Amino acid sequence: MTFCRRNEKLAQIGTNILESTWVEFPQLAHSQIALTWIVYYPPVIVNTGGAISPAEFWQHQVQGFSYRGGEGIYPASVVKLFYLVAIHEWLEGGMIPSSPELERAIKDMIVDSSNDATSFVVDMLSGTTSGPELPPGPFATWKYQRNIINRYYQSLGWEELAGINVNQKTWGDGPYGRERGFLGELMANRNLLTTDSVARLLHAIVGGVAVSSRRSQEMMHLLQRSLISPGEENQITGFLGESLPSNAQLWSKAGWTSQVRHDAAYIEIPEKPPYLLVVFTEGQNQNREILPYISRSFVAALDNLP
Repeated sequence: MTFCRRNEKLAQIGTNILESTWVEFPQLAHSQIALTWIVYYPPVIVNTGGAISPAEFWQHQVQGFSYRGGEGIYPASVVKLFYLVAIHEWLEGGMIPSSPELERAIKDMIVDSSNDATSFVVDMLSGTTSGPELPPGPFATWKYQRNIINRYYQSLGWEELAGINVNQKTWGDGPYGRERGFLGELMANRNLLTTDSVARLLHAIVGGVAVSSRRSQEMMHLLQRSLISPGEENQITGFLGESLPSNAQLWSKAGWTSQVRHDAAYIEIPEKPPYLLVVFTEGQNQNREILPYISRSFVAALDNLP
């Protein structure tokens, strides 16, 4: 990770947590988990509402550890973080107008992880719509337009974004028509992210330098989770937030399907350094104990940091 320097002490802690996780959950293969952990030691300044400039912010190299952090994995709803930043970039640059419906969709996409809302946001980002299959010519134009989100992220020049794919909508039952054709017969064109890429994007949001300081704060507001009364359908139970102490503050975006269970979180706990944790797991969706166990382990490890 170019923005994050490997810290050997953090690497040892992270490796020990992974080893204990495999002992606790022997059905979790070593190839079924990826993880990126960043600890915000001073003088790195985060969650200040964009008090420092992007140029100054990126001069501060953070410290952390990653395991399989560059492995491309289907991200499920974690991809909505990328659509969140992109839609704010479009709005900031005047590429699309704001509207009550768009603002409602952005909120529902992140707060409730609504796939219907995400579909609307992706349509607004790309100028495409779902529907019946298209003839080859119009379909080629449609595909080029949908890939505008990928082109935006590649234009940032971040090493961690190389090879990612963020051009697909998220579905409940699955894609049909032109969307199914775009996915590919063997789903080769499905969304793909790494825990390192997610960590860097979330790092930018928390640092107040994603699009602008004001828009980063708007994103943070949508990502903040309540640990006191999360509700029935939430992104805390069975995820990293479940095992946090009640006085912690959590900003996160979870994702899950029949095959994967992921979470990306920025966490603040009084008297401990803030940290960012992204965990992807595959093939263990029905096991809701793995992510809380990992989170609990990292919270305990904060007392042993250098």
